[in-house]
Amino acid sequence: MAYLPNTEQDQQAMLREIGAASIEELLESIPAELRLQRPLDLPQALGELELTALLERLAADNLSTQQAVCFLGAGAYDHFVPAVVDFVASRSEFYTAYTPYQPEASQGTLQAMFEYQTLITQLTALEVSNASLYDGASATAEAVLMALSASPGRNQVLVAESLHPEYRQVLGAYLANIDVEIQTVPTPNGVVELSSLGQLVSQSTACVVVQHPNFFGCLEDVQSAADVAHQAGALLVQVFDPISLGVLRPPGQLGTDIAVAEGQCLGNHLSYGGPYLGIIACREQFVRRMPGRLVGQTVDRRGRRCWVLTLQTREQHIRREKATSNICTNQGLLALRAAVYLAVMGPHGLRSVAELCVQKAAYAIRRLAADGNIALAFPRPTFKEFALRLRHTNIEKRLAEAQQEGILAGVPLGRWYPDRADCLLVAVTEKRTKDQIDRLCALLTK
Repeated sequence: MAYLPNTEQDQQAMLREIGAASIEELLESIPAELRLQRPLDLPQALGELELTALLERLAADNLSTQQAVCFLGAGAYDHFVPAVVDFVASRSEFYTAYTPYQPEASQGTLQAMFEYQTLITQLTALEVSNASLYDGASATAEAVLMALSASPGRNQVLVAESLHPEYRQVLGAYLANIDVEIQTVPTPNGVVELSSLGQLVSQSTACVVVQHPNFFGCLEDVQSAADVAHQAGALLVQVFDPISLGVLRPPGQLGTDIAVAEGQCLGNHLSYGGPYLGIIACREQFVRRMPGRLVGQTVDRRGRRCWVLTLQTREQHIRREKATSNICTNQGLLALRAAVYLAVMGPHGLRSVAELCVQKAAYAIRRLAADGNIALAFPRPTFKEFALRLRHTNIEKRLAEAQQEGILAGVPLGRWYPDRADCLLVAVTEKRTKDQIDRLCALLTK
């Protein structure tokens, strides 16, 4: 896309048209203390050759998963991406399409969204999926807003401490200026204790939010948590790992009302943190409260199959105060990649990937737990991720040493949980080999 800056003459012509003397006059409504007063300390402009050389030098400092063995997790995972995903998503008709503002003229894009929605409903065993959201964190917040909308008169949200801490931060930002009480359900043993949840839930509770597998990698008792929530008239929001559904029961079979996930693991590369894909699915009774857009299938006047935007209650299409969301960016290209991945893998392929994750993670746990200075932080069933407690070890130093050996060994939990500063979160995906796991174990136990 060409970048065409405005000339000084262009700026003066526009100012004359709107009746302003200067650009500064346009900013007078902004309080002076909020305007940037300091001079910008910017380097001298560079030519294209020099700028390219500078960017190449900066890029050389990045450490990618092609250069290192990745055991990082905490919401972003190094899963294998089949070549067909890159091939299909790179086709120009998909790669250049942005969003169907004239939806009926965008049949290819709409069909891709419809296929994605269908696959997500099959994956989650829920009736409805939208055409994707921004990412897993904002999808969680959107699900809570849905639950609040569906629960008039209720203003309490119970959130498990085992939910991703950054998801909880995003949720807090979403609800900061709304009369809603967010209460954290403590998880001292790594999972939600149903007795504690039962004491906290009340007639003012709109929803309970749990993650399964949770941030620590532990499996939660979602069915029982849903029963506790439903007995009080509240909804159950579940954050899930899409790959885990190859072996775990889907949200729709656990009593979940609204299910959300980060879709990065479905055919999307790590990409230094984004862009990613927010997944949301729900029971049909909540479809009118779902944010974003929903593609439907119908027939045209000639009887041919076609697709339309059945629901599009976004701020672009409806008055802002009536919109179900005002930040529900549709990640069409990432959703397409997820659809291609799920279609290519199928239920048997997804199960194989999930089983490999379980088996390889279990092998790593057995090897590491054999060392007297390492123990599972939470001795609970896990999927592909687990928290280790490293006794008598400087975790940051150990991680730096591992990185020197080409191993990204894990994510320290002390970043979010100061009382767990001696804990390390490790993820083992289907890509990790026995040799790589053995190298990790040797580095952490030396």
